Amino acid sequence: MANPTVADFLLQRLRAWEVDYVFGYPGDGINGILAAWTRAGNDPVFVQSRHEEMSAFEAVGYAKFTGKPGVCTATSGPGAIHLLNGLYDAKLDHVPVVAIVGQTDRSAMGGSYQQEVDLHTLYKDVASAFVETVTVPEQLPNVLDRAMRTAIAYRTPTAVIIHGDVQELEYSPPAHEFKMVPSSIGFDRPRIAPDDEAIARAADVLNAGNKVAMLVGSGARGARPQLEQVADLLGAGAAKALLGKDVLPDDLPWVTGSIGLLGTRPTHEMMTECDTLLIVGSSLPYSQFLPEYEQARSVQIDIDARMIGMRYPNEVNLMADAAAALDALIPLLQRKQDRSWREGIEKNVERWWRTMQQQAEVETEFVNPLRMFAEASPRLPEDAIVTADSGSAANWYARQLRFRGDMRGSLSGTLATMGPAVPYGIGAKFGNPGRPVIAFAGDGAMQMNGMAELITIQRYWQHWADPRLVVAILHNNDLNQVTWEMRAMGGAPKFAESQTLPDVDYAAFARSLGLGGETVRDTGELGPAWERALAADRPTVLDVYTDPDMPPIPPHATWEQFTDVAKAVLAGDENRWGFVKQGVKTKLQEYLPGDRR
Repeated sequence: MANPTVADFLLQRLRAWEVDYVFGYPGDGINGILAAWTRAGNDPVFVQSRHEEMSAFEAVGYAKFTGKPGVCTATSGPGAIHLLNGLYDAKLDHVPVVAIVGQTDRSAMGGSYQQEVDLHTLYKDVASAFVETVTVPEQLPNVLDRAMRTAIAYRTPTAVIIHGDVQELEYSPPAHEFKMVPSSIGFDRPRIAPDDEAIARAADVLNAGNKVAMLVGSGARGARPQLEQVADLLGAGAAKALLGKDVLPDDLPWVTGSIGLLGTRPTHEMMTECDTLLIVGSSLPYSQFLPEYEQARSVQIDIDARMIGMRYPNEVNLMADAAAALDALIPLLQRKQDRSWREGIEKNVERWWRTMQQQAEVETEFVNPLRMFAEASPRLPEDAIVTADSGSAANWYARQLRFRGDMRGSLSGTLATMGPAVPYGIGAKFGNPGRPVIAFAGDGAMQMNGMAELITIQRYWQHWADPRLVVAILHNNDLNQVTWEMRAMGGAPKFAESQTLPDVDYAAFARSLGLGGETVRDTGELGPAWERALAADRPTVLDVYTDPDMPPIPPHATWEQFTDVAKAVLAGDENRWGFVKQGVKTKLQEYLPGDRR
């Protein structure tokens, strides 16, 4: 057998790091690595997307729903460039992803050669934690190991660049001599415990409060029992940052739901009335949705010192693992005997869910988009994984879906980029092949990239133990979120030339690939369609014609603000009458007699 090449050793080292899948797209800049994959018997498995950006999104989805690092690969030049959007998604949502990219041969560097791009400059921001080029075989183990360790430890994207000619060189390990850097696999992650004195100060602040609110984010995942115990002791309610939607189930009566523009009214009410705030594992950037700065005393717990203490003027900033900090805090907390604050929160939460149901039942010309999510919510299996696109899909994902059991969910939280729902779903299926996945996609995102990734689903779905991957499309022929932003923020009517989409038969396209596909035009068809899709023996597209005139009203919006927007829209919006009709009917659900029981 021939001596292993650098590319052979690369795949061997990835296997040693227990990497099962690499999401990528081929190109001659990684030909040496692709040849090694043949010799390795496709281990780790190469998952071919339709576009490098989708490869990166699939790696992000895999990482989000497994806790393991996602790995993606692409060729030099354009391939490396295409990875960037997905890698930025990983960076902003604090997700471990390692990108392995090709580079032109060393002899051509500096010669304005084909596909020669300064990849260090290109990647120095997105992979700022670690980016390095392998120029000799002895360098590879240290570079790859550091990329993996850094991605895992700092929950960030890293990049390994390998020249095309280096990939094909015979591998030789670093020697025990000057200017050689040895390396090793893995590391044992510590449980970062808090300082005892800081815990005591935090307990003093929380015990002194009468109206305690909690905000939990994705950094609190895995600390559900501790969060529930703290909330019980403090008589607190808990709001969830968008990326923390699956940290606590929504069937707990004191969980107020999401916060921010996509948030709920009980969260808004809790934040405007609390006197104490406990933030656990969240770096929510929108401080305007937190209490007024002089209103509440605050404690924050976060494992990342770079992200703590910068969203609110906290009295105590605890750098620690969320579960470890809460475990230390619980014995020092005094159970609050007056439960009136908690009872008020629970009453507001109960009223909110009634309002959401009423808004989902508002009659519309096409299917009410809120109803699309409301019909899905009670039917979703308790082990479902849910993904959603940015835009209007994110609105209803945040407000209408009631997570329970072990449901998981995520979207592009901080970058808020279009189009990750379907590739996230693919990554989730490879990481969790025995769990059902549901992807809520806007029709703009489907036309941008989701339709192409249906081809990827068609290629791989029979490898999954559970074949269910439901792609539910909000089909309104409008780039709806931007349309609403123009109306609400700019006071401008819809600009049809930029906002209107061509009509596409998504269900027919899915069926042409051998997938399931159903078109839903009537509300009465929704429930049965969901049941068929969730019981199907193959991935299914639900092409739901939804009404574009249902407004995503922020939870803090007053009736007066709503009517001001309506007046602005009447200045020439092609959908103006539908907007006013549906908007008034929706907003009225919050003011109907008896709604405040």
